Amino acid sequence: MQGFLNLNKQFGWTSHDCVAKVRKILRLKKVGHAGTLDPAATGVLPIALGKATRLLQYLPSDKAYHATIRFGVRSTTDDLQGEVVVSQPYSNLSLEAITAVLPQFIGKIAQIPPSYSAIQVDGKRLYDLARQGVAVAAPVRTVEVFSIDILDWRAGEFPELELAIACGAGTYIRAIARDIGEVLQTGGTLAALQRTFSSGFDLTNSITVEELETQLQTGNFQAINPDLPLQYLPSLSLSADNGKKWCQGQKIADVIPKVSEAIDISNLSSPYLRIYSQDGYFLGISTFTDNLLTPAMVFEPIS
Repeated sequence: MQGFLNLNKQFGWTSHDCVAKVRKILRLKKVGHAGTLDPAATGVLPIALGKATRLLQYLPSDKAYHATIRFGVRSTTDDLQGEVVVSQPYSNLSLEAITAVLPQFIGKIAQIPPSYSAIQVDGKRLYDLARQGVAVAAPVRTVEVFSIDILDWRAGEFPELELAIACGAGTYIRAIARDIGEVLQTGGTLAALQRTFSSGFDLTNSITVEELETQLQTGNFQAINPDLPLQYLPSLSLSADNGKKWCQGQKIADVIPKVSEAIDISNLSSPYLRIYSQDGYFLGISTFTDNLLTPAMVFEPIS
């Protein structure tokens, strides 16, 4: 079995838990995931099956979330799973005040990851250092937020704001919740998080572990084609002779006319191409530089 599974992760499970459960259910040794989700987060967790684990590095990095921010609260982890260090009602906070500061968090922004995160400093995870009581300044990183839209607003002593956030890789939604609270001088923490899109997979087409088990029992489970989430990459079909050479690890030269017919080579946003046989069979991933097609990952060689 090879391909992908669009898993809807439930609350409380780590991403590693999900991989272990899928591996056991499918009785499959090679299983991996893209885009780690915190245990308290739910939603889309792309799972690679079999040889598709080798394609994880080529998946698109864009993500989208539904996040709930609770104001008046600060915690050690920047979400409600950590120790609450400040709890101060802010019933006078208005939606207008929040709307005015949200543009500060759109675009390329500098972000300090939460102290409890998987970021490494001197080879050690921040969450391990935090649990040991070691104070370490997390490195500032530049991340990109494409859009922030308000979904709901609930006033009260500890008002809550629901947002739809689309962002690039490495963005911490917990940090956005914390930083919005800092700018408003109210404090803020992430109260709930659901990932609605990740690496080409959408929540509407996801399935739970229970639904996976049911589909297997009824014989209805089918892995997602391995090249489906790679549709953002341009594609190229090779002749039978060149396809066989490419699958054997050989570089293919003098392909500019062929590539130019299929792809605007002056406007390539990625160094990678999807490679197919003449009959549409997915062969793998290639780079294209200096008029050479160089195999980056042969998924299924031509026999």
